[in-house]
Amino acid sequence: MPKGYLISRVDVTDAEAYARYAAEATKVILAHGGRILARGGRAEALEGKARERNVVLEFASYEAARAHFYSAEYQAARALRQGAAEIEMVLVEGA
Repeated sequence: MPKGYLISRVDVTDAEAYARYAAEATKVILAHGGRILARGGRAEALEGKARERNVVLEFASYEAARAHFYSAEYQAARALRQGAAEIEMVLVEGA
């Protein structure tokens, strides 16, 4: 079964609020069987505009990743991020 990946590109505008979100989101990711493949760290734009932070999460399936995102627990964590970051997030199916 193909895995599901949540890929986020983030510019943090309120580091303190974003840190609260990240702490809660991490608990939810792990509780839903997610695996953090990349979070922050070194990055460079090879084409297009880069953002300061990149996150790649792996789940057992597309459906599992989607269920995580729409879970009440993640939505509560996500509310902590409101106004703390500009973000693009996509869900992709992969190997």
